[in-house]
Amino acid sequence: MAKHQIEETDLSASLSEVWRVLTDSERDILRKNSTIQQFKRNELIYCEGDESQSMMCLLKGKVKIYKDGVGGRSQIIRMIKPIQYFGYRANFAHECYLTNASAFEASAVCLIPMTVVTDLLMHNPNLAMFFIKQLSVDLGISDERTVNLTQKHIRGRLAESLIFLKESYGLEEDGATLSIYLAREDLANLSNMTTSNAIRTLSNFVTENIIALDGRKIKLINEDRLQKISKLG
Repeated sequence: MAKHQIEETDLSASLSEVWRVLTDSERDILRKNSTIQQFKRNELIYCEGDESQSMMCLLKGKVKIYKDGVGGRSQIIRMIKPIQYFGYRANFAHECYLTNASAFEASAVCLIPMTVVTDLLMHNPNLAMFFIKQLSVDLGISDERTVNLTQKHIRGRLAESLIFLKESYGLEEDGATLSIYLAREDLANLSNMTTSNAIRTLSNFVTENIIALDGRKIKLINEDRLQKISKLG
């Protein structure tokens, strides 16, 4: 992975919401202590069991947070989109990482040492409230997904995942194609199902004219129907 010192313009653009609640001296601290690392497609960013030493902010690309399960199967816990923070919860909890993170595609990640982050939080209540909010939002999403991925049927889980991908990463210029291209295995891991079930359910959605497939590209043809399937579970 490539690594270089971060420029102020990169930092202020990428951390804009955090940047606004910092004083000039605090911004200078971040500027001097932050670095950017480039990750190739499928490259690990951190591994389960590693010590959490940096808060990370995705500047460009797509990242998955996942956990290896029984029988070699993985479960994708979260998907990170640009200008989202990750990798810091374990440090706050005085734990090693409980998950893994890797790049779905070539990605740029800003790293800020947790020692610096903790010191800033102790002296800036607005910054502390920002991360309390972020952790609260993440917990709410996690709670909802836990229920949905364990109680919904296969069709409902896959429909929910497709909607989740659209809301997270948006659509291409045609206004219908998801702007993220997932392998069937990754889509299955996101939906808590086997790869064969994901392939079969996608084929059924195509037959029902709900989606269209072109390799890894997924085009949403009938989003209302997809929403209904997700809601009914």
